[in-house]
Amino acid sequence: MAAPLEGRVIALAEARHLEELTQMIVREGGTPLAVPMVAMLDSDEPGLVTAWMRDCVAGPFDYCVAMTGEGLRRLLSVAEREGIRAEFVAALGRMRVITRGSKPAGVLKELGFKPYQTATPPTTDGLIATLSREKLHGQTVGVVCHGNDNPPLIAAITQGGAVAVPVKPYRYAPASDADQVVDCIHQMAAGSVDLFIITSSSQVDRLFTVAKERGLSDQLATGLKQTAIAAVGPIAADSLLQQGVRVDICPDQGWVMKKLVQLACRELDTKKPR
Repeated sequence: MAAPLEGRVIALAEARHLEELTQMIVREGGTPLAVPMVAMLDSDEPGLVTAWMRDCVAGPFDYCVAMTGEGLRRLLSVAEREGIRAEFVAALGRMRVITRGSKPAGVLKELGFKPYQTATPPTTDGLIATLSREKLHGQTVGVVCHGNDNPPLIAAITQGGAVAVPVKPYRYAPASDADQVVDCIHQMAAGSVDLFIITSSSQVDRLFTVAKERGLSDQLATGLKQTAIAAVGPIAADSLLQQGVRVDICPDQGWVMKKLVQLACRELDTKKPR
């Protein structure tokens, strides 16, 4: 019996867990096409990150919004280097921590406590809706951002009468040169890619940025229309939808790569390879 992904080429935009995702695809018989879009690097303003944590330790914020597990882990690493890990963890335990999804909640669980609230859906809009039900007037809200700013979230906190104190523990940077991205666009347009897996909104941004810079926007649109598109969760899916890209495969819950690959196998197993 043939493996579910046998004879299929799967483009992978993931960088951080690329090896793990590649192994999953190979085990299912697929041929991975690695096109890591973005890498996560430490903040280029480490002094601001350290100052944010020391302010938190000195007088914990009333609330803390944790957008990603990666952000919390990098803060913990910085706290370790600064010799204030225990104090920082204690401060987290005294705050009402609102998480965007299961990954930051999982980091808190490892530290021995649960989030005050988990946003539903696990998106910026979900966070804003969750915060709208809180009495924020006069409160201070620490915001652990992902690699980019989040103006809508900060504006919602401010409009609720609170003071937002954001921090960006990491930043995004290109993980592969633009020529690799261009090659992927050409292969999709030629019909030689069966599935394109997206695991973050930043990957979508880079894909469309390179296409625009190289004059390949039309070719990208053609390729995306004839390639099955998989998103690991609602955030990545929403980024694709905002660019006018349909999403064929996206788990309803349990937004992890293993579940995404399992779902892709079920969806593609009933269709003939190109």
